[in-house]
Amino acid sequence: MVEEKAKPTERSVGDFINGIADPNVRKDCFSLIAIMEKVTGFAPVMWGSSIVGFGKYHYRYESGHEGDCCITGFSPRKQNLSLYVMAGFPGQADLLKKIGKHKAGKGCLYIRGLKDIDAEVLESLIRKSIDFTKKKIL
Repeated sequence: MVEEKAKPTERSVGDFINGIADPNVRKDCFSLIAIMEKVTGFAPVMWGSSIVGFGKYHYRYESGHEGDCCITGFSPRKQNLSLYVMAGFPGQADLLKKIGKHKAGKGCLYIRGLKDIDAEVLESLIRKSIDFTKKKIL
């Protein structure tokens, strides 16, 4: 079985965020924490060395690979903030059209900063992603 790279750690989320050099990115990270904590009801936890995650679920693929993952989260990367949301839920495309300037991957939303997106649409996207994930795994 493959060892998971990103798992919950005891590392301080506050220390991690406060260690970010760019004050705008740092501010956006604290704002994302507030948004994701509000939507999920979970406190932030460091997953691996650079992912701030909220909640947890267990997955198992048909291949037999399984593990645990945060139900949503984000990571401040060099070029963008990477937001982790489940892809493929009904209405996702419409929300992505309304959210503002972004790029989307399979399970990621890449933004330069919160100033570029609509925070209410982001909250809705996160909420619907979580609901979809819960239905998919239960």
